[in-house]
Amino acid sequence: MLQVLAMLYLWLKAGHIIFVIFWMAGLFMLPRFFVYHQEAAPDSPENAVWIDREAKLLKIILWPSLVVVWLLGLALAISSGAFSQGWFHAKLVLVLVLTGYHVWLASYATALAQGVRKFDGKRLRLVNEVPGIAAALIVILVVLKPF
Repeated sequence: MLQVLAMLYLWLKAGHIIFVIFWMAGLFMLPRFFVYHQEAAPDSPENAVWIDREAKLLKIILWPSLVVVWLLGLALAISSGAFSQGWFHAKLVLVLVLTGYHVWLASYATALAQGVRKFDGKRLRLVNEVPGIAAALIVILVVLKPF
């Protein structure tokens, strides 16, 4: 099995990067959708449109991308022996944070669909910075492998 993973390493890596891009795009988009959603009146047709958009983004892009990113990432880690490297442990923590952020976004979409608006637009705009910061740190860890 490890020999097959080693032969496919570059394909796994390419797929992983592609789906990370999809996932990150969704993680940037969804909080922006929330900002615009909250500006719509709760019982308006526009509110229903935002609920549908958020659900489709989660169902079509975010959840599938998350699964593929994890599967390909774990395959890469196994085939390269990354589990024994410190930089990988730090990266894994950051990916777990992003996964938790993803789950939180999905729960916030559910709350918005039920009419619960917990945060204002300013706070949602601030929350939208989480994936960018995490992605920058992950790229630094992967490229520089500082420890």
